Amino acid sequence: MLTFKRFLIIAAVILVLPVMVTAQTGSSSGNREMSVEQSYLQESVELMIISELSRSYPPSRDMKMVALEYIADAIDRGNKSDEIRSALEYLSLEGVVNVSRENGRVINNFPDVRRSAATYLGLLGTAEAKDTLLKVVNRDTEPMVITEAIRSLGIIGMNNADEVTTTIALTVNRFNMLNPDNFMALSALDAFSRIAAANNGIKDRYVVETILKISEGAYIRPVQDRAKELITELKKYE
Repeated sequence: MLTFKRFLIIAAVILVLPVMVTAQTGSSSGNREMSVEQSYLQESVELMIISELSRSYPPSRDMKMVALEYIADAIDRGNKSDEIRSALEYLSLEGVVNVSRENGRVINNFPDVRRSAATYLGLLGTAEAKDTLLKVVNRDTEPMVITEAIRSLGIIGMNNADEVTTTIALTVNRFNMLNPDNFMALSALDAFSRIAAANNGIKDRYVVETILKISEGAYIRPVQDRAKELITELKKYE
């Protein structure tokens, strides 16, 4: 449990970190070894903050959003460490796989947190990030989260044994039977296009059938038109 003492420690570190960065930037270049040490210390403190905030208990949406802000800054600087990936995996499954309950009620269902985590997993671009995004697509029930996870899978572009494209197609068809979602369909079409470009086409006939269903299904005209364009686009890889 996140005790008041631990909260104060985290808050203090968050306040001190910008001072450390300023000191590091303003330090003379005469002591390069110290600059490296300061950089390493900054990164270590930052990772500690991310770990504490992402797994805070009782669950706090605001604290988890702060963790995502730190993660965004870290990724912008090129930090794609296992610690960053682990925090994103936890946050992307918050309230779905990583469930906290109070009196039988789920208290950590934060779809916007999961959606943002899915975005940053796409920026990581690793096989591990892809695997986590597949879990999100398979386990989440919120269309906006699934849509973002599909978009990120397209950005990563990996598709060993058609695993990714098949998962996306199955998900779109599942929603198509119950409640067609224009944003999800458009995100899937974009992902198919990106994955085809990264893998010299898509050979899975089930994916092609899904695209055809979108082109003729209960979707708005721009989505249908994009599906028709994609069918033509995929032919160039034959």
